[in-house]
Amino acid sequence: MRNPKWHRDEIILALDLYFKLEPGKIHAGNPQVIELSEVINQLPIFDIKPDELKFRNPNGVGLKLSNFLAIDDSHDGKGMSSYSKLDAEIFNEFIKDKELLSQLAKTIKTTVNNSTLKLALSHIENNEEDEGVKEGQVLYKLHKLRERNKKIVSKKKAESLKKLGKLECEICGFDFHVKYGELGYGFIECHHKVPLHALASITETKLDDLALVCSNCHRMLHSKNSVSISDLKIIQGGLGTAFKS
Repeated sequence: MRNPKWHRDEIILALDLYFKLEPGKIHAGNPQVIELSEVINQLPIFDIKPDELKFRNPNGVGLKLSNFLAIDDSHDGKGMSSYSKLDAEIFNEFIKDKELLSQLAKTIKTTVNNSTLKLALSHIENNEEDEGVKEGQVLYKLHKLRERNKKIVSKKKAESLKKLGKLECEICGFDFHVKYGELGYGFIECHHKVPLHALASITETKLDDLALVCSNCHRMLHSKNSVSISDLKIIQGGLGTAFKS
């Protein structure tokens, strides 16, 4: 039985290393390739690895890096032409933004090297949204983990109740209590505003890092298009202006 196809997070890590290596150093014996193989095997993405001995081993990682040679117009050789559509998409996505790519790769590595965080992320459910988000599933799971911190979420709600006497969406102004009466009292969701690639460097979530939002706006913020709070306010019509993002 074959191992699963390469995930976005894995390709991000591989592409970051590809841009740092000379073509002649892309092989299974390179210590950097071996190290990357070890990092990828730590990612909390795949629960099942049918062929665990071959799963993202140095040889497989070396072949993946060779796939990029076939995509890279600046390379004179042929490379391994059996690259995937996702390989090409991610290559073209970051070819002009290697700095962001490097930041994402570094943050993913920092996250998986933290055993406590890695264990916590393994309990966050997988879904299709995670797979499509630009920064990758690991950082998106970290984002959701921060949003589910009950202690800081309760403080954020208390702050809003003290200042405004209500909990309303900071984007569209929707108030669950007004709409649903007592059933909706105290109900609202929290969105973490810090960019995903910067999350791993944050040791503590602050109240200013969070925005109170309704379920609909929160879903839009978590969409594959990575819409910001300010952009969503413009799209929605700017109705919710109780707080500034």
